Amino acid sequence: MEEEKELQVYHHTMPIQLRWNDVDRFGHVNNEVYFSFYDLGKSQYFAHVCPHVNWRDYGIVAVHVQADFLSQIYETDHIAVQTAVTEIGNKSFHLAQRVIDLNTGEVKCKGTSVMVTYDLINHESMPLKQEWIEAICRYEGKDVRRNQRKPLQL
Repeated sequence: MEEEKELQVYHHTMPIQLRWNDVDRFGHVNNEVYFSFYDLGKSQYFAHVCPHVNWRDYGIVAVHVQADFLSQIYETDHIAVQTAVTEIGNKSFHLAQRVIDLNTGEVKCKGTSVMVTYDLINHESMPLKQEWIEAICRYEGKDVRRNQRKPLQL
């Protein structure tokens, strides 16, 4: 399973501009800041892949987040966050993300999260809409629906 995660293809890459307050007194990016990089990556991924979602009525909430910090990021580094949806269930989906050095390709941090779609009007979880599922599968170039691991045929 770990080997499969290492082979993950990331179609979405978003360069990150480091800010003065991202760097701590030790001269590197504080580990807490990586999660804001992941949030930016998620936001841009869905703005790109599902641009017509009414975010006033629907939301996506994180229910589990995990990160492995592999190498320090310094204020002079040029980095990007990469995002991929790896699995879609009925009301939830899994994300793989990583922060990379744009000059060397070195993976600085990798993380996974479980996200749940949420109805902001009725204040309850909701099934993913079919058009979102289709858009994500098209973007990822494969069927990422749980128990549907096969070539994309939408």
